Amino acid sequence: MDARSWAARRWLYPPGIAVLALLSLLSCLLPASEAKVYSRCELAKVLHDFGLNGFRGYGLSDWICLAYFTSGFNTAAVDHEADGSTNNGIFQINSRRWCKELSKKALNLCRLYCSDLLNPNLKDTVVCAMKIAQQPLGLGYWEAWRHHCQGKDLSDWVDGCEF
Repeated sequence: MDARSWAARRWLYPPGIAVLALLSLLSCLLPASEAKVYSRCELAKVLHDFGLNGFRGYGLSDWICLAYFTSGFNTAAVDHEADGSTNNGIFQINSRRWCKELSKKALNLCRLYCSDLLNPNLKDTVVCAMKIAQQPLGLGYWEAWRHHCQGKDLSDWVDGCEF
């Protein structure tokens, strides 16, 4: 092989491009493979253990209702908005204010990547949701909570669940 054909081949396939392409593909598949759809009582126990029952005056049933109407209890839920932002994770936390996407600037008030909100562990998600609940609107920040949960009898959401 002469030097010219090697130089042409190097130009067509820059070093590391295959590795970068493979990592990009794997990163797309990773959140889906880690997805978890919680059952109602399973989620209630996890959120109870994180201390959400009574946090800022909201009962555990408020949080369970919110999670159901935003994501169907799915940790990997991602919804794309018309403005280019995304709603992420079990509570559908928006990227405009609360988390950072790799390619966009955002306020990132929770100081985490939006992909961290897709983790079935829920620690980062709960910490961020608690920050949102401390804002003046509280859970009213979420349209789904205002329409489906606020002011309603939510006792059925935790009925029969053991903590």
